[in-house]
Amino acid sequence: MNGLQSGRMVALLVVVICALTVAPQPCRAWGDEGHEIIGLIAAHYLTPAVAQKVDSLLAGDDSHLTPTTDLQHEATWADKFRDSDRNSPNPVHYNQTHDWHFVDIEIQGGNIDTACFDHPVVPPGTVASMGPAQDCVVDKINEFMAELASTSTDANEKRLALQFLLHFIGDLHQPLHASDDHDKGGNTKKVKASGISTNNLHHYWDTEFVLKLGSDPTLVAQNLTAKITPSQKAKWSGGTPSDWALESTTLAKSKVYGLLPAPDATGKYLLSATYVSTASKIVTSQLSRAGVRLAKVLNDALK
Repeated sequence: MNGLQSGRMVALLVVVICALTVAPQPCRAWGDEGHEIIGLIAAHYLTPAVAQKVDSLLAGDDSHLTPTTDLQHEATWADKFRDSDRNSPNPVHYNQTHDWHFVDIEIQGGNIDTACFDHPVVPPGTVASMGPAQDCVVDKINEFMAELASTSTDANEKRLALQFLLHFIGDLHQPLHASDDHDKGGNTKKVKASGISTNNLHHYWDTEFVLKLGSDPTLVAQNLTAKITPSQKAKWSGGTPSDWALESTTLAKSKVYGLLPAPDATGKYLLSATYVSTASKIVTSQLSRAGVRLAKVLNDALK
């Protein structure tokens, strides 16, 4: 069995595990498709020198958790790494990195400090990839950005920093990875829309609304990139991970949750065509912003 076949089998196993396991958070933020789209958009904006450094770092990934080590597929690596030992008696990767994928700011009275577990400090001499398990995606992005930019970071940790950044910057732009309505980030709200099977609200935003843009991540990324204007790129390139988190929280409060209809007698939310259309527009914008911001982070860190 060659490495590509092995990687595909591991990826399939992870999907099966996710389907059979009940957990507070979903198995894949944005789904693989969303993360691949973000990676492809980011790749478009990398400088040639940085793109070469990214490819060189990712080539050192021998985990076989993704089909290839290109940026597009490595953008999904952090989910697969987290879930690689999820059902084992001692799930080290899952327990260590599970909380790093989100910052659940309560939409009523919540704040980023509480959602970030009051920002635990990585102990001196400890690399970010071995930092406290109770930490949020905002803190982890900041930590891995610093490592990626530092000349003192060893090659293995620098690759891990890159792999986590490729994924976490995408996670931060999924509104339900930066908000909560006492519903585990939308996981306990059952929803249904015309032509889409019943599932939870988080899954709809992770996957179903992304698939509305098309089934081929490459084509979707090309389409979205072609529509990003120079002024949008300049505007989106500013801000900090905390700013981006609060931006996602605002979207969640006003749109994701704010536009939900009242639940029916069974507690299910029946989403209108208008809600689905609005969601697709938000997803389009968030994927595009994430791609531009990921490129900015990599260009700055690896220049």
